Amino acid sequence: MRVRVLVGAVLLASAGVTGLVQARSVPALPATPVAAPATQALVNRYVAENKVPGLVVGIGRGDAPTEYYKAGRIAAEADAPLADENSLWRVYSMTKPITGIAAMILVEEGKLKLDQPISDFIPAFKNMRVLNDPAGPVTATHPAAHPITVRMLLTHTAGLGYDLGQNPVPGTLLDQYRQQGINPAQISNQLEPNQRAIRPASLEAFANKLATFPLVYEPGTKWSYSIGLDLMGRVIEVASGMTFDAFLQKRLFDPLKMKSTFFTVPGSEAGRLATNYFYAGENRLPVDPGKGSLWLKPPSFPYGGAGLVSSAHDYDRFLHMLQNGGTLDGVRVLKPETARLAMSNLLPAGADTTLLGTLTSVGKLGFGAGGSVYLADVPGAASKGTYGWGGAASTLAWVDPAKNVRGVVMVNYMPTEKWPLRADLNQALVADLLK
Repeated sequence: MRVRVLVGAVLLASAGVTGLVQARSVPALPATPVAAPATQALVNRYVAENKVPGLVVGIGRGDAPTEYYKAGRIAAEADAPLADENSLWRVYSMTKPITGIAAMILVEEGKLKLDQPISDFIPAFKNMRVLNDPAGPVTATHPAAHPITVRMLLTHTAGLGYDLGQNPVPGTLLDQYRQQGINPAQISNQLEPNQRAIRPASLEAFANKLATFPLVYEPGTKWSYSIGLDLMGRVIEVASGMTFDAFLQKRLFDPLKMKSTFFTVPGSEAGRLATNYFYAGENRLPVDPGKGSLWLKPPSFPYGGAGLVSSAHDYDRFLHMLQNGGTLDGVRVLKPETARLAMSNLLPAGADTTLLGTLTSVGKLGFGAGGSVYLADVPGAASKGTYGWGGAASTLAWVDPAKNVRGVVMVNYMPTEKWPLRADLNQALVADLLK
């Protein structure tokens, strides 16, 4: 995978669909469903042209029933089940906002503070060192000027790295990450044995091993996509006194009735798990078939940055809760002020956002609790306050609290840039929402 495989999956970078109503100064979207023929036509076309075996788009407006636009099947085989709102998809980095919101639950309860050093929870991070040259040898370092804080983990400003499949130079941080299994993600049964042989076997071991490596940048100084949300999983464990996956289940998945969101898909549910595909040129290869998926086995540990499988229905419930200010169906997950804070710009003051800015050409981004945030309205694109993220296998999710609308896209193909799905979706929603 190249960096763009994960980073290019950002939901807001090319679509910004929730801000479409801003372009012509029309009123906020109505609370009752309206037909979206262009969106359905796009979904149909992607399947008819064999770009993807199946595709599901969910659009939620207020508290009206979510509209699902779907076509095709969860795999290329003719007898595969039809793709729908209950099909299961690997959401990869769409796990990050869920981890971020889990952390904000603990912030609300006073068990975490945004500017609290993470060494309060993981002592191994107390005296970190920083590379003299981000691309240089790991032996040339200096003491970090500032501690890593909770805020920095949530916003990718902790100075941590990320193994996204680049070709590492021997002796560099990425090379060391790879040699010692600092890769909290999984792809397929074929690749996993080599990774599992060297990957730490628990979140605690992962965190303590990660603390032995230098940082790429001084903490708090630069936005750089990272394994910060994976490390946040361990902070959540210590702060809550529960395992990370158990905390998510008790405080998010159970209250929101997200019954189809898993780190490990039960065997009884394997029949609705989509196949993940990888494009090598024009050849579409089934890198992780649903019926024999790697996700049917427990991971080394729950990956807070890229580990979840979910359905369009489940992820929509997570977004709906955020859209409603922390409450869904009478169940409160967050206070309204905490939900607003989570979806606001939490970047440390003065942080260099050059790399964050490269993710979109249509507006200025900030970063909240595990997801990006638009800082201003963009006519024909995202409106101010739009929050969310996307995944390596081309999934996509966003919520626009101001316009009371949310969206989720479920599909599983890599690399994301193989097809212009986000740009095409943006055009379809312009036609549907601004007609």
